[in-house]
Amino acid sequence: MLKSIYLMPGMAANPRIFELINFPKNFQVISLSWVPPKKEESIQNYAKRMCERVKHPKPILIGVSMGGILVQEMAGFLDCEKVIIVSSVKSNKELPVHMKLAQITNAHKLLPTQWINNIETLAIFVLGNGLKKRFELYDRYLSERDPYYLKWSIDVIVKWKRIEPKKNVIHIHGKSDTVFPIKNIISPYIEIPGDHAIILTQYKWFNKNLPGIIQ
Repeated sequence: MLKSIYLMPGMAANPRIFELINFPKNFQVISLSWVPPKKEESIQNYAKRMCERVKHPKPILIGVSMGGILVQEMAGFLDCEKVIIVSSVKSNKELPVHMKLAQITNAHKLLPTQWINNIETLAIFVLGNGLKKRFELYDRYLSERDPYYLKWSIDVIVKWKRIEPKKNVIHIHGKSDTVFPIKNIISPYIEIPGDHAIILTQYKWFNKNLPGIIQ
């Protein structure tokens, strides 16, 4: 039986974010997409609903950024072979200071809806500064722009309640990440060159090293 890999993109992103990654042929690769959250839905309930899309035993889950947060929550409902997160965080202790402050002040809820429709602003928030001169890529990868979903996503990230990391999570992180700065990331993790969008900019590293990580 082929082993299965489920891919979860980051906030606002679609599965094309993984299009440069070549997975070994002895794996079945399934892409997951964001579904509309229910009103005031918790990340745990959302993860449980997303697990209904997982049809294979002992899957490998790979999540990018907020998708990394989601697959960790999904792993609480599934018997996973491996959980791999990219450009993400393992607990709320790894969030940057401004997000920790927002937990208390709820300042993130004051963000005007208009910023969501500014693709440049959204892209820098989601992908970091590494791709800021490559606007032609934004429309290709950032297609999930429903205002309620985006505001829900930001609230979920800021108020994530996981204090202690799940055991055996494999964490790959860019040295120059501007969304989740590496200075806040707690070992163990695999540091590689690049900003928050390493799944795109460092695809050669992933194609060389990911097969050994998932085997």
